[in-house]
Amino acid sequence: MPAVTVENPLTLPRVTAPADAVARRVLTVTTAPSGYEGEGFPVRRAFAGINYRHLDPFIMMDQMGEVEYAPGEPKGTPWHPHRGFETVTYIIDGVFDHQDSNGGGGTITNGDTQWMTAGSGLLHIEAPPESLVVSGGLFHGLQLWVNLPAKDKMMAPRYQDIRGGNVQLLTTPDGGALLRVIAGELDGHQGPGITHTPITMIHATLAPGAELTLPWREDFNGLAYVLAGRGSVGAERRPIHLGQTAVFGAGSSLTVRADEKQDSHTPDLEVVLLGGQPIREPMAHYGPFVMNTKEELMQAFEDFQKGRLGSIPAVHGMTEGGI
Repeated sequence: MPAVTVENPLTLPRVTAPADAVARRVLTVTTAPSGYEGEGFPVRRAFAGINYRHLDPFIMMDQMGEVEYAPGEPKGTPWHPHRGFETVTYIIDGVFDHQDSNGGGGTITNGDTQWMTAGSGLLHIEAPPESLVVSGGLFHGLQLWVNLPAKDKMMAPRYQDIRGGNVQLLTTPDGGALLRVIAGELDGHQGPGITHTPITMIHATLAPGAELTLPWREDFNGLAYVLAGRGSVGAERRPIHLGQTAVFGAGSSLTVRADEKQDSHTPDLEVVLLGGQPIREPMAHYGPFVMNTKEELMQAFEDFQKGRLGSIPAVHGMTEGGI
């Protein structure tokens, strides 16, 4: 699955929760419905059906793929606007090109992350490069939306290009799990992503039968989404599998285990662990805009329609972004 790995995890720093940590119980496990996004690439809506009070500051997350495209099939999104939050695109397999009206952009592949702070607003496009469209191939990734507090919603847009080789790699005491810290901090180890809203984002790979118990900030929420494989979560060993999200309750540690037997096409349990400091502000979300009030949403749509969120570079020969 992921390109960022090591032959011997025991060469990495090891993390574990202290003996007196309070284990977080599992409040709920939900199954993501499937759908399509952009020009028609398949997604799983990871947070569908979860009460926002358990997600805050996260808004939504889509698992893109895993899909094996035939030649000519790879798809992306048309030009579209955003305001009021951050988009985090993590590519596990495949290639995606990004460009925005603020001058940000680049190509991300195999373990890279594109972190776009929309802030006051911009237009952007994400699409497979022409070479991938011609050849076809495997595509698999995530897109996470992270809310911004009211004081930061109209900040200047920013783009971070996080290469897979820069993520913080960690393991468990027995080396049974590989942890990739993309953003935030885990047991004193800092990931490369710079966040306005305090969060932790980790992609963990657990070998069959492996268990990880991690220290977790008590002021953060706790979420686990399964990208591939089967396992269990929490001290109560609640079963969980591909396409499911576990919501953890209060406490200072969380536990994930991989089943001894995995699916034939998946050697390990692959899980994304998310934690964030809730913003606890009113949220008004419609389409590509996430604001605090309906009036701010209406203003965002007006600003987009009047071209105030930027313009599509002339090289693309398009006249208007999609929503």
